[in-house]
Amino acid sequence: MQWTLVVPLKPLAQAKSRLADTADDGLRPDLALAFAQDTVAAALACPAVRDVAVVTDDARAGRELAALGAEIIPDEPGSGLNAALAHGAEAVRSARPGSCVAALNADLPALRPPELARVLDAAAEFPRAFLPDAAEIGTTLLAAAPGRPLFPAFGIDSRARHRASGAVELSVAAVDSVRQDVDTGDDLRTALALGVGPHTAAAAARLLIPGQ
Repeated sequence: MQWTLVVPLKPLAQAKSRLADTADDGLRPDLALAFAQDTVAAALACPAVRDVAVVTDDARAGRELAALGAEIIPDEPGSGLNAALAHGAEAVRSARPGSCVAALNADLPALRPPELARVLDAAAEFPRAFLPDAAEIGTTLLAAAPGRPLFPAFGIDSRARHRASGAVELSVAAVDSVRQDVDTGDDLRTALALGVGPHTAAAAARLLIPGQ
């Protein structure tokens, strides 16, 4: 079974505000783009992934991610993360009605294709399933089988909200790279320790992070 991944990305100038204690205003957009580039590149290298659709209105991000092989879908709703994901999933299924669709965070710079494959293989057993983030509060991946709506509920306490929506919580061992999203400086340090992709490594080299 192969999946289409829908990856949402807000305008880079607005991204990663919680990294303000680690990166200044001039570097945060570069970090956000680097996270997305490494996420998309790793996803496209995963044998369980057919293609990746990025929902964004950021022209720079669109160009860079399209160059990696992603399809770019304009964020026509412009109404936040969950609206963007629902729009992206609808666009994918309009073109390919039988698609398995999964929403994936754009800030997984340590993502490893074999670990993503294990998560997607586990998700294929259920109509809807999700993977909690490393903090065990949020969600990094939400999957829906063919014909099943995605019903994204990302944001604060999304783990609890996805569980309440009927999605099955996945328990897959040794998939730290799929769970480690980056919102804070501590998250970035953890991702760097796991081993990030080349775009994030280059951007992070411009930072002075204790313990890096």
